Amino acid sequence: MAAGNQREAIKMALDTLRSNKLRSSLTILGIVIGVMTVIAISSVINGLNNSVSGIVQSLGTNVVWVFRFPVIGVRPTAEMLARKQLTYDDMMAISELPHIVASSASLRYQDFNFNAGSSTGKYNGHKVENLSLEGDTVSSQQVYDWAIQSGRYFTQNEQDRAADVTVLGHDTAEDLFRGEAPLGKEVQIEGRTFTVVGVLDKQKNAFGGGKNPDDSFAYFPITTFHKLHPEVLDYWISAKFDQQKFKPVVEDEIRDLLRRRRKVRNEADDNFAIFGSDSITRLWTQITSSLFLLMFGLSAVGLMVGGVGVMNIMLVSVTERTREIGIRKAIGATKKTILLQFTLEAIVLCALGGILGILFGSVIAFAIRLVMSSEVSLLWISFAFMASCAIGLVFGIYPAWKAANLDPIEALRYE
Repeated sequence: MAAGNQREAIKMALDTLRSNKLRSSLTILGIVIGVMTVIAISSVINGLNNSVSGIVQSLGTNVVWVFRFPVIGVRPTAEMLARKQLTYDDMMAISELPHIVASSASLRYQDFNFNAGSSTGKYNGHKVENLSLEGDTVSSQQVYDWAIQSGRYFTQNEQDRAADVTVLGHDTAEDLFRGEAPLGKEVQIEGRTFTVVGVLDKQKNAFGGGKNPDDSFAYFPITTFHKLHPEVLDYWISAKFDQQKFKPVVEDEIRDLLRRRRKVRNEADDNFAIFGSDSITRLWTQITSSLFLLMFGLSAVGLMVGGVGVMNIMLVSVTERTREIGIRKAIGATKKTILLQFTLEAIVLCALGGILGILFGSVIAFAIRLVMSSEVSLLWISFAFMASCAIGLVFGIYPAWKAANLDPIEALRYE
């Protein structure tokens, strides 16, 4: 009996849609927009989460960084900017700690606007703008597990004698040589000539499409970099440790070592910062939390508007079908039957809006994949569909209750 009533209610809902196509389409438009927003934004968030997770994995979960102030999710204060810089000797001391597998020191050239990509590379009439320059120790490759596409990384001997060699990022080599083999060729960077000994493999981009700024680099032995920019002495230290379970121990050992070397008083705070890949994850979680709130707000508005529209059309439908309801009651339909039928009719209307919203949202999500990371989630599809059905239930109850409580005699007299 209940199954028959449900089928009849669904049939009546579809009949209502067919007989009032424009009105029904406008009614469920809010539901469609709300669900479409949920699918589109959740797909972007899901895709970016996966990309960021991949980036964190590629950086290494067993790598910590040391700098004179925190650079992830914190705006440096005047006190932080005035701190004493870290040194190459600090890196060498860290490399001798028990759980450290390898450590490296890096220097990066930036202009006064803190724009890393501020140099130009030239080769045989070709030019690359916005080239970033970085000096590294030989151990950097071991710390970051950089994949070499062709050639090799520079050697300890080349670092010791400050050889004029460079390892290029993927995009830098591609734009400069344009299909020509780069190994052994000479490039001009900031008035000096360097021999290309290697090219790094393309690195992952957290935001999907487009070029990764990390591929527009030229890497030099740190001693060679000193010849290019002797004024840059702000060392960035990276340390790779053996096992993830030792991370707290490693951080404590590095902290104790640097406090001694930098002569920090016992009661004073650290005048340096130690952070790992989990700092990136925490920052990204904060960003996605804000995006989630935005998604929730936009979709909630759309769903509420859609719910009001559904209630409106259901009230109109009750008024238009008053005589029909009277006849059904006269031949034995109970209040429960009428209530169930009109409630199901509202749910079907919203479910249809939810299905359309899922389809349109998925199309948008796949279109977004052309320019950035986006991945449709089955969990969010299920949530969006259930939310649309819940809206139909909530906003369809009152019209259904009104229909179920109509007096059959008065309903039969209604014209």
